[in-house]
Amino acid sequence: MAPPFRAEHLGSLLRPNELLEVRAAIRDKGISAEDAGLPAIEKKAVGEVVKLQQDLGFKAVNSGEYNRTRFWGLLWDEIEGTIRLQDAEASMFRLYHPDVVSLIEKDRKVFPGESVIAGSKLSHNPSKSVSNLNELRLVQEFVPKSEWGNIKLTMIAPSWFHMRYKQGRAYTKEAYNNDADYFADVAKVYKAELEMLYEAGLRNVQFDDPGMAYFCSQDFRKGWEEDKDNIGTWEDLLDAYIKLYNDSISGLPADLHTGIHLCRGNFIGGRHFAEGAYDIIAKKLFEELNVNTFYLEYDTERAGGFEPLRYLPKNKYVVVGVISTKLPQLEDKETTKERIYRAADFVAEGRGQTREEALKSICISPQCGFSTHETGYPLTVDDEKKKLSLVRQIADEIWGEP
Repeated sequence: MAPPFRAEHLGSLLRPNELLEVRAAIRDKGISAEDAGLPAIEKKAVGEVVKLQQDLGFKAVNSGEYNRTRFWGLLWDEIEGTIRLQDAEASMFRLYHPDVVSLIEKDRKVFPGESVIAGSKLSHNPSKSVSNLNELRLVQEFVPKSEWGNIKLTMIAPSWFHMRYKQGRAYTKEAYNNDADYFADVAKVYKAELEMLYEAGLRNVQFDDPGMAYFCSQDFRKGWEEDKDNIGTWEDLLDAYIKLYNDSISGLPADLHTGIHLCRGNFIGGRHFAEGAYDIIAKKLFEELNVNTFYLEYDTERAGGFEPLRYLPKNKYVVVGVISTKLPQLEDKETTKERIYRAADFVAEGRGQTREEALKSICISPQCGFSTHETGYPLTVDDEKKKLSLVRQIADEIWGEP
């Protein structure tokens, strides 16, 4: 069986204290990663978390994102032509963008922390773009070569450092004249990155994309329409992002499984960033975005009902995220199974299939990662294990497949 698998999880897992402590020492004491012993501790932690996933019965194992301090990793820092901004001026940003709304406190004049723009033409440099490759190779050390194709690597959406910025501010005037030229080069970079990772054995990639879920937010759409600096409608932006994805993955080998996680945010403390049903984008997204699988968050009523799944084409899959990574309480197994069956009924209705036929295109997962940043989450490792075990148990009872 190839990806997606009936039981999935979405990437980040709670980090062990030993890893957090050595990272804190590097940050607070200014010592090097080597002097702090980070490579050995990181390798040990990744080996243990791979075994945890294997023991729980998950096929699409990953690093738990232990190599990263944040879910988006270092890819954009490694792209030639980018500039990292620290505490950038708030005037650069769309102040109605959900991330920005959450992170720019009232009356603050800057966006806290780091953000990236294109300072010159973007390009892919294999000798510099190493973080994803190193992460993949580290996981491969703990997985039999015959199962390397199951390993899942999460990658940040190609539009991640575009949507938050005001019109034309994702790049300098010296770099690009317009969004279309910028997107064309971003797509080339992503395609080159994926080709490099494919050569190293990657066959399963999940794009993490909070921005795509933000189109579901009425507040974001209203803010876009009121922003007189924008060129075009929010629908035009959605079309541009779909094209960006399709250009990024076009021509890649057919056995590279691609998926997109529409993330609504699982920030420190379990905060979410966006609300709104998938209805307004579902038909266009499912039909026009050329990925194999959609990972959708359905842990609360914020995401609306399963009705948009009517539009899922017969050649695509949906991983239904019905287990919360924000709340420690364990979901009721039978109630959750009924939710999966309801989702299948809408897929079946749209395709003219039986429930049993539709279930072949459906999988189950938690709604998001457990630790999209390093620390500050309400669940314990024991809670995490119980949640993942429940995902595996439900998958076994509904499908009896990996």
